[in-house]
Amino acid sequence: MENKLDALKENLREMGNVMIAFSGGTDSSFLASVAFEVLGERALAVTAVSAIMSEREKREAVETAVEIGLPHVLFETDQLEYEGFQENIGKRCYFCRVDLFSKMVEMAKKRDIRWVLDGTIVDDLGDHRPGLKARNEWEVKSPLVDVGLTKEDIRVLSRERKLSTWDKPQEACLASRIPWGTKVTFELLDVIDKAEEYLFALGFEQVRVRHHGKIARIELGKDEIARFLEQDLKDDVVARLLSLGYQHVTLDLMGYQTGSMNVVDQRVDNKPTSGV
Repeated sequence: MENKLDALKENLREMGNVMIAFSGGTDSSFLASVAFEVLGERALAVTAVSAIMSEREKREAVETAVEIGLPHVLFETDQLEYEGFQENIGKRCYFCRVDLFSKMVEMAKKRDIRWVLDGTIVDDLGDHRPGLKARNEWEVKSPLVDVGLTKEDIRVLSRERKLSTWDKPQEACLASRIPWGTKVTFELLDVIDKAEEYLFALGFEQVRVRHHGKIARIELGKDEIARFLEQDLKDDVVARLLSLGYQHVTLDLMGYQTGSMNVVDQRVDNKPTSGV
């Protein structure tokens, strides 16, 4: 593992200056931390702010950048400008990444930064990730992949670096809660955001509210399901989600599963989409 870290540092050193797609999650925070150690002010973290990013994630990204100490810029994006993103027929993540990387490349050129980086890791390569195609088209580099770092590696190394994100639950954009074929709208994203914020406010750490028309399917961490049931939170949660427009509220007894919308979509349509 240390050999991988040494290789990452050497690769970053050779790049000279970099711009990092920074979500404040475990992977991009680790990359930003190492880049700042190696390059100092020549490492710039940028965070795309849009309707598919919750206010909580935005706050946490800012806080994590301050924790690391590196330069950090927020900039606006609007994936819903892309018809292919709104239509949500299998390439949503591709259009999202085109929007992100095209703006980052433009920003990097204006700042005379040669390399644009993202936090893709080895584990990501086995999932259905249309965004990787956009990464390649815009010549964005994935230095964590280049040195073979996995999620387990990054959590261990992040803990050694005393990063608060070392055990942060996996995040994904709000649009990943919407099944293939359902149009993505500002209104729907807002409903999902409010539903999840309510559950986070109750102290749950791994939360997804999956949207199925008038049905909200709540996924929690497997070790959090018992608390949800024992503390009799059901009535309050149901009332809140009904107030947001849902007619039925369900709790998925299998708990949170990475890419569970992929599984549902493949069962129904035999057509994959991306959702974490």
